Amino acid sequence: MALTQDSQPQPLADLPGAELVLAGLDALQALAEGKGGAFSQEALLVAIGARRLRAAGLTVPEAPGWPAQPELALYQTIAETATDAHSRYNALIRRLVSFERALEARSRQIDRRSEGDRSR
Repeated sequence: MALTQDSQPQPLADLPGAELVLAGLDALQALAEGKGGAFSQEALLVAIGARRLRAAGLTVPEAPGWPAQPELALYQTIAETATDAHSRYNALIRRLVSFERALEARSRQIDRRSEGDRSR
């Protein structure tokens, strides 16, 4: 089952950190479609969590110029504008992890329901 922000079995917006992840997905989709722009903080955050997000069923677009080290790219981007880059970086990572955990829990719940429906 593939979850996307547009066609998911349940909305993603109620998950903690969803505003960051959904904005990052939109930014990555725009980059993947060649609409220009740079990797935003949100896009870099999604790039950091891409493997885990995909494993939980979320579609994460591959964008050209995907940084080899999105963690470093995010930190550098934050450092350009924030006075305390370390705190901001850690806060963003905590929000990402919260979203990932909630998404994984929801995916497990959906899988259990699907298995129950098939066994009937």
